[in-house]
Amino acid sequence: MPLPTAERPNPIRVNDRWFLLIGIPVLALLVLLPRGILHVRSVPIFLLNWVISIGFTCAFWLTGRALWIGLFRRFPRVEQTTRRLWLLASINTLITAAVTLVLGSIAGLLQGGHLSWSTFWYEFGLNMVPTVVVQLIYESWNFFRQWAENVRRAEQLQSAGVQSQLEALQSQLDPHFLFNSLNTLSALIEPENEPAQQFVEQLSDVYRYVLLARDRATVPLSEELAFVETYLALHKARFRDNLRVAQQIPAAALVQHVAPLSIQLLVENALKHNVASREHPLKLRLTADLAAGYFTVENTLRPRTAGLAPGTGTGLRNVRHRYELLGAPQPVEVSTAAGWFRVRLPLLLAQ
Repeated sequence: MPLPTAERPNPIRVNDRWFLLIGIPVLALLVLLPRGILHVRSVPIFLLNWVISIGFTCAFWLTGRALWIGLFRRFPRVEQTTRRLWLLASINTLITAAVTLVLGSIAGLLQGGHLSWSTFWYEFGLNMVPTVVVQLIYESWNFFRQWAENVRRAEQLQSAGVQSQLEALQSQLDPHFLFNSLNTLSALIEPENEPAQQFVEQLSDVYRYVLLARDRATVPLSEELAFVETYLALHKARFRDNLRVAQQIPAAALVQHVAPLSIQLLVENALKHNVASREHPLKLRLTADLAAGYFTVENTLRPRTAGLAPGTGTGLRNVRHRYELLGAPQPVEVSTAAGWFRVRLPLLLAQ
């Protein structure tokens, strides 16, 4: 199987050239209105005040923009929005107050007086206008960007679901028909033939889970592992001691969610593409790490030299794509080390 490179989240790119070119001059003019700019009769004085206002507005805008980008990179998730907004409001208020105090004190000294509290609060209020407007612009831009991404992700999930249903319709055996046939076969088996009875019941459980899970975005880890255990029991009847499975799953991890059938696909790939013999038993390890936020499937890497064609990596690509569509907080990781093939699936929240 080819080893895809680990994906990393793309850094935020803010395409705000038109905001800067249009917004700064307009906002600079608006903040001059309360200062009586309309009563200025001289065009040169009007332009001079506008240019000065543009300079201050540009400074406030770029400072607020840099602060927003920095905090967004630090707190990018939706559940962190409230914290990010509080920090933005607090830091921007302190910066605006400090700038107003410094500039007002300098202006007062140049005019032979001092900055009164009434003047300070008036100027502080005016200076907060560009600060608030800038933050509203970037937060609104981020809101619509996330909304567009959610719509795109929902459409892709819907498209993937439709494609899956079409593939099911195109299959030669309807899963419902096969599931019902297995139940009928179970009733026909002699009661004393317990191994055969158990095998058919386990196979029926596998198809029951497939039918129930295919319309769900995520499933609890406990359900997926119960299904994988039944799936492995079927293969144990074939491989016996040539297949050895070890699990280390903390109880607290069982309430986390995964994409349905994703762990089963990794187990199936391990069984399909690796040797499992008495001399070289296939070892599987299933572990969960809550601190890292990953569920790991590992198997001894000993590819088959005959029989099945080499893997194309399609299954792994599909798993990675499904987790991307589900908005996984971390990418699917694939690696090999010391004769082991390892895939780490990010644990998800319920959807």
